[in-house]
Amino acid sequence: MTLLQYFVDNTFRKFRSHTANFLTILNLGLGGFAMLAVLQGQYGMSVAFICLAAIFDRLDGKVARKLNITSDMGKQLDSLCDIISFGVAPALLVYQSVLHQFSAAGMFLTILFIACGAIRLARFNVTEQEGFFVGLPITAAGCILTVSFLLKDTITSAIFMLIILTLSLLMISNFRVRKM
Repeated sequence: MTLLQYFVDNTFRKFRSHTANFLTILNLGLGGFAMLAVLQGQYGMSVAFICLAAIFDRLDGKVARKLNITSDMGKQLDSLCDIISFGVAPALLVYQSVLHQFSAAGMFLTILFIACGAIRLARFNVTEQEGFFVGLPITAAGCILTVSFLLKDTITSAIFMLIILTLSLLMISNFRVRKM
C-alpha cells in the first residue's frame, strides 16, 4: 500500500465515521437559525428551519445505522442538538408569537416545555427500550408545537397554553410509542 493510498483510505474512514454527526450538527445549526429568525420576527422562516432540522434529525440516525457507525457520543450529541431544535426553538417561536401575552404564565409554560424536553432526552439516553419510546419524543413534540403555530390565526391564544402544557406532560409520561 502506498502512502497516498493509506492517506486516502484513512481520510475516507474518518469522514465516513463522522457523517451522522455532521448531519446532527446541521440539525443544531438549523435550530439555531430558527431561534435567530424568531428574534428577527421572521416566524415563517423559523418554522421552515425547524422542519428542515427534523429532516436532518431523521437522516442522522438512518445514516448511522446504515453505515454501522452508531456510538454513545453520537447519541449524546443528537440529544444536545434536539433540545435546541425541538425544545428551545419551537418554545421560543410560540412564546414570542403567542404566549408572551400571558406574561408569567406564558413564560412558565415555555420553560416547562423545554424542561420536560430535557427530562425526556435524559431518560432516553440512560434507558434502553427496543422497538419503542417511552413518552412522546421531543422531535415529535417540537414539530407538533411548530405546526400548531401555523394555526395561530385560527385557534385562540388560550388553546396554545393547553397545547404546550399537553405536549410537555406527554414528553415525560410513561406511555409507549412504537419506533418507526
